[in-house]
Amino acid sequence: MVSIENVGVSFNGNFLYRGVNFQIKNGDRVGLIGKNGAGKSTLLKCMAGMQSYDEGNIVMPKNLRMGYLKQDLGEQVEGSVLEEAMLAFEETDLIQKQLDDLSSLIATREDYESEDYANLIQKISDLGEQLSMMDADSQEGKAEKILIGLGFTREELGRKIRTFSGGWRMRVELAKILLQEPDLLLLDEPTNHLDIVSIQWLERYLKNYSGIIVLISHDQEFLDQVTNRTVELVNQSSMDMPLPYSKYLEQKAVQIDLLKASKENQDKKIEEMERFIERFRSKATKAKQVQSRIKLLDKVDRIIVDEEVVSTMKIRFPEPPRAGKQIVTIENITKHFEEKEVLNNIDVIIGREEKIAFLGKNGEGKSTLLKMIVGELQPTNGKIELGHNVNMGYYAQNQAEELDLNKTVFATIDDIAKGDIRKKVRDLLGAFLFSGEDVEKQVKVLSGGEKARLALCKLLLEPYNFLVLDEPTNHLDIQSKEILKDALANYQGSMVIVSHDRAFLRGLSNKIFEVKNKKIREFVGDIDYYVSQTTQTENDILKQTTPAPKVVKPVVEVKKRPDAEIKQVKNKINKLEKEIEEIEIEIKNLENLLSMSENATNFNLFNQHSDLTKKLNQLTKEWEQCIENLEG
Repeated sequence: MVSIENVGVSFNGNFLYRGVNFQIKNGDRVGLIGKNGAGKSTLLKCMAGMQSYDEGNIVMPKNLRMGYLKQDLGEQVEGSVLEEAMLAFEETDLIQKQLDDLSSLIATREDYESEDYANLIQKISDLGEQLSMMDADSQEGKAEKILIGLGFTREELGRKIRTFSGGWRMRVELAKILLQEPDLLLLDEPTNHLDIVSIQWLERYLKNYSGIIVLISHDQEFLDQVTNRTVELVNQSSMDMPLPYSKYLEQKAVQIDLLKASKENQDKKIEEMERFIERFRSKATKAKQVQSRIKLLDKVDRIIVDEEVVSTMKIRFPEPPRAGKQIVTIENITKHFEEKEVLNNIDVIIGREEKIAFLGKNGEGKSTLLKMIVGELQPTNGKIELGHNVNMGYYAQNQAEELDLNKTVFATIDDIAKGDIRKKVRDLLGAFLFSGEDVEKQVKVLSGGEKARLALCKLLLEPYNFLVLDEPTNHLDIQSKEILKDALANYQGSMVIVSHDRAFLRGLSNKIFEVKNKKIREFVGDIDYYVSQTTQTENDILKQTTPAPKVVKPVVEVKKRPDAEIKQVKNKINKLEKEIEEIEIEIKNLENLLSMSENATNFNLFNQHSDLTKKLNQLTKEWEQCIENLEG
């Protein structure tokens, strides 16, 4: 059990949050969510012991083994990929050295009957048993399987780690942490540098993980697949529900509606008291009543509702000029970087109003192909032609360099905003995580991520008929991604996009181009169709590298069930139906209580409702299985 008890963190005298309070136990897989700047990474650092906090306590069991994946890399190493991953087993190496030293020592001893000799023998036995439990002989095989699961080829395991990009080195860091099998796994954006196949592998791995997991991610699908609980940092405090992300949002929406109703009632009462105070403040005959109401006002615990304006915003691209039938024609393209060939004889035609996702592992050439389409790079052989009247907008990480550094954030958008959007510039900037005083900052003082978000926001207001987007969601939170996705879904032009975010891509593209082994393979359909097709081809790797489930179900022999067994199943069905009926009544009673305004902030009732709903779902599944068994 790990306990976060009323933790508060402040910066420059202002509290980021206080009163954060939740407990986690073995088997909990917690999604830690919240808006950018809410303090998610800060809380993870506090749990990892890398940052102090101002209030409260973080209580962990003694001897708890912890693994922490942070967003930035440590110092660069000189070993190979496999050698670096094997550093996860330093404890094993230390025990092996102790064992070797003791074995050498005992070989020189002849006092076989002494107590000291017996103690040495016992120590050697204990260390040998420890090594056996650590399964030391299979550690290299484990390291290889996890590295391959995270996207490395077997040939790459011997390459020097310094020859890889930062994203690939982060994969090695993740592999080291997984190999250590800590009791508590703290993961800060673990999917940031992974492709879709590697993300799927990681999902499967974490689902079978027996320890505690606390993770931060802006990948909605990953959260839904991996977590069974959500803790949100909101309104300088925390909300906690035993639900994965999407189901948590549904439950939270119910709570917000109830809170709004309660807030309206509270606001009316506050307004009445304030009117009374103002009206009779100067009358001596009413002094006692006035003072009484002033004291009451001071004691009111005012209801705060997180309005989440961002999630309800709708942005529409300006209607683009009509382009020709063919937007881009790519003929026989080959691309080399010195000795290395990245793409070989690629032929692609992108048509008007087509929305295409380029997918594939990192380093296969997706971004290179995009850069050739927009003219940033030239092909080694072949040609690329834009069609008639094509007006292209391009977003990449370095696109932020095109911004006017001397303008403010607000002016950058206000200068190009037209029509109704001019009245909503601040809301639009809020959707891209610029709020308060941030909008008056000059562009030159923004961080790289902030500039990237501003460049993407600016792109939405330009009348382009062809968009080329390279990882547009990298610096966005989930709500901001939803706004961008809604805008792109209603966009009338053609689009090419590189992204590994399945929830974001779902419904956006009507064609997938997979870049793999220097070639392009076309899939006519959306991201779900692509995943269903490619999962088959990658299945062997996933099976080899995914840990076995914690519970292995016995093989059931198919046979005709005797009458006694049928009767047993029927009895179980009757028992389950009775339990389901009782829980449904409890849930109904709770819902009646929650509909009352005085219970709008009673999160204990909400948690009871969530627990009962979860139990109801489990019993219903069990009932359905029994029905199937009976019919069989």
